[in-house]
Amino acid sequence: MRFLGISVLGFLLLALASFAQAGPGDFRPEGFRLTSPDFALGGAIPSQFTCDGRNISPTLEIAGVPAGARSLVLIVDDPDAPSGTFTHWLVWNIPPETKKLPAGAVPGNALQGANDFGDVRYSGPCPPSGTHRYFFKLFALNSTVTLPPGASRKDLDQAIQGRVLAKTAYMGRYAKGGSR
Repeated sequence: MRFLGISVLGFLLLALASFAQAGPGDFRPEGFRLTSPDFALGGAIPSQFTCDGRNISPTLEIAGVPAGARSLVLIVDDPDAPSGTFTHWLVWNIPPETKKLPAGAVPGNALQGANDFGDVRYSGPCPPSGTHRYFFKLFALNSTVTLPPGASRKDLDQAIQGRVLAKTAYMGRYAKGGSR
């Protein structure tokens, strides 16, 4: 059966894939969103934001932060890495009134954790082969996070458990040597 060019099975698979990205208890209120003027949703991430370029974070724009949010957390990861999900950037205690993270910048008072390269900073896409997906995940929390700079992804995941008011994500793709 086809509906507007999409089979029912195709629609169900698409719906399941989107739910697979959500964790238990995720709440995605209408209007809470993360976008970037530097690349389209699902599009190619320009090389300047990768290990092939300047290796700086792209500009990120935030809208619709839910009432009651006390801080924001940003996690950038690659679920297509050969060894499993690879973390590229951890940032927490971003003020909830933040509307824009300029390219290469971290908001004042926000803290950064250790990524899977072992660095306490943004380390851009750098897949060993093929095209990988990079998810920029933004969480609105009902509190701040009490972790020291350089904390691990595991520590951050534990610290935000039960504190997430809302979650949104933005995804881009990259292949080493240039976007494809």
